[in-house]
Amino acid sequence: TFQGLPYFAYNAEMRFIVDIDTNVEPTRLSVAMNADESMAMTTVGRVHFVVEGEAVSLSIYWLEVYGGGLFLPFRDATCPVESYGGGRYLFDTIKGSDFLAVPGERDWKRIILDFNYAYNPSCAYNDRWICPLAPIENRLVVPIRAGEKKQQLALRSAA
Repeated sequence: TFQGLPYFAYNAEMRFIVDIDTNVEPTRLSVAMNADESMAMTTVGRVHFVVEGEAVSLSIYWLEVYGGGLFLPFRDATCPVESYGGGRYLFDTIKGSDFLAVPGERDWKRIILDFNYAYNPSCAYNDRWICPLAPIENRLVVPIRAGEKKQQLALRSAA
């Protein structure tokens, strides 16, 4: 019987109000989805914040395929033991997940990054799905112990 998805306990320290730094060179990437396929996306900004005393940055992308939209994939030090080895997504606007605008702010460049909402890509549930993995610049050396955890093997093979 399906018992729900495993999540880290809510962690208020994994919620950040950040400004999107749009002073970046738009770089078009071809990101691996598996050994044979890739997905095109362009860097549109970066966010900077501090986790466990360490300054970190993540790039935000615009998907060039699959309907477009903003996308923030990441991989952290919890991978692959505590969370999915391919990383997780914080938002993927084409699928309806979204960054959170800061209440009262009119500028979309200030957002809330709440890693308690981080979720596994579709390929974490079934090997038939292919997903873009976090580019090297979005691979953090610090742990993000918030959001969805690694799935059980029984769930992955059940489809």
